[in-house]
Amino acid sequence: MQIRNRILVPIVLCGPLLGAANVSAGQLGHYGPSYPNVRDLFVPPEPGIYYVQYNYLYTTDTLKNRDGDTVDSLSIDGPLGTTTLAVEPELDVFAVAPAVLWASPWKIFGARYAAMATVGFAASSVDAALNLARFGRFRDQTITKSVEADVGGVSDLFVQPLWLGWSGKHYDAAAGYGFYAPTGSEGISLEYWEHQFQATGAWYPWEDRRMAVMVGGTYEFGHERQDRELTPGDRFTLNWGISQYLPLKKDLTLLAELGIRGYSQWQVDADSGADVPQIRNALLNAKDEVHSVGLQVGLTFPTINANLNFSYMWEFGAEARFDGEWLGMSFAKGF
Repeated sequence: MQIRNRILVPIVLCGPLLGAANVSAGQLGHYGPSYPNVRDLFVPPEPGIYYVQYNYLYTTDTLKNRDGDTVDSLSIDGPLGTTTLAVEPELDVFAVAPAVLWASPWKIFGARYAAMATVGFAASSVDAALNLARFGRFRDQTITKSVEADVGGVSDLFVQPLWLGWSGKHYDAAAGYGFYAPTGSEGISLEYWEHQFQATGAWYPWEDRRMAVMVGGTYEFGHERQDRELTPGDRFTLNWGISQYLPLKKDLTLLAELGIRGYSQWQVDADSGADVPQIRNALLNAKDEVHSVGLQVGLTFPTINANLNFSYMWEFGAEARFDGEWLGMSFAKGF
């Protein structure tokens, strides 16, 4: 059985999702680790133009503090006393992220050279029931209010001008540099420039690459936000996964792909600047983290250089951010 993986499409940012979820904690980064399938992080072996589109739904009703406990209230000290907000959040975000990749016929230091660019679109809905109780020096009062907000638009632009790939009989390796430009719509853009460095590797136990074991690391660091004195802390993400091809036709013109994948994301440095929010229960101004595991299933069509994948992932171990679930569908086509 000879299965040469021809559909190796690029990772695409998750800026719209992270931007819309930014109400949860401090300043989150652009990179979305839920997007890439197991075999998506490597330069395609064949030169050409590739189109890939990720469609994702993120949903959550759980907000975690810096200790990993579910948040049901926020307390803020002010000159007139203490204000307590009882919070019941519901957040739903749908994002579409199309990307175009160019795999060149050139080599640099023995590596295949490629580049890519993408910009996403997102629509988010936030529904939170707030019960406000103020205990002050002059009077006590309680207010109940429902907060609803809907926002949609274009996300920040991501360009990866440098993407290098090395291959052998039993491995693939890749390294790349990209940047995010704050070109998105109000309420969706993260409002700052950010740099991304990524290195990934895959091991194939068999030369036909029917199975892939992948691990990859992504490091982000950003500049100060354009609209306030706030510089986001650096972030590191670890992606991992195992993928297995299963032939659905004897001539190998149709393959099923089954996989398990996950990620862990940590904020390395705390946000800094005069505009970092201060909340007594330490939701903000804390280094957040989250972990996730999930399944992917898909179809690969080698003769037309295309694939279709579906995935489901759930988050756990979140600190200072939302803890939710992802549903995804991706499509890729090489030309």
